[in-house]
Amino acid sequence: MSDPAAYVTPAGADWLASSSAFPRSVHALWAVRPGAPSTLPCGTAFDVVSAGPLFGRRMLDRLWTAGPGTGPVALHGGRMLLFAEPGTAQRLPALLRWHEWQGGGNRGDAARDRSAETIPPLLCYGLGDAVTVPPPVPGGNCPPTTRWLVAPDVRRPWLPDTETLLWACVRAVRGDRLRRRPRTIDFRSFRAGC
Repeated sequence: MSDPAAYVTPAGADWLASSSAFPRSVHALWAVRPGAPSTLPCGTAFDVVSAGPLFGRRMLDRLWTAGPGTGPVALHGGRMLLFAEPGTAQRLPALLRWHEWQGGGNRGDAARDRSAETIPPLLCYGLGDAVTVPPPVPGGNCPPTTRWLVAPDVRRPWLPDTETLLWACVRAVRGDRLRRRPRTIDFRSFRAGC
């Protein structure tokens, strides 16, 4: 992943600005205030999945170690923003509700309650929504908690699709569950008198 002070390249700035109906106005704003966050519309160039920082980090770990990687990723307002293919914001919540690990299916109430404890609050922003993104250049009046982790660096960055993010969510939850599971000892393996 990129370093904490990641810069948006000119091609990445073009891509971000393309989400707006007025990309030249976005570029003009950045020219005057390059260190200020901007609010951009979702749904055309990208959707955004917003996760809490800990769960978002677990998702990123899965995407980078066992998956295809990520597109642009930012931190803002105490949340991790994962940029995704347009349409993801509409499909991902439905797939998460449907997926068995979230308490669906014909399992008993105890299993449903146990799995519901691990569901993180994900916010999905798509067509008709807007998100605040870090500035193209770090610094200025921008708080240090608002920054790019993986800055857009090309005109058409690869963006994870709905299935890729669903996969990352499931793996992150299962990884959490495995880490919290108490270790059991098989006493049958001990011999008397040892």
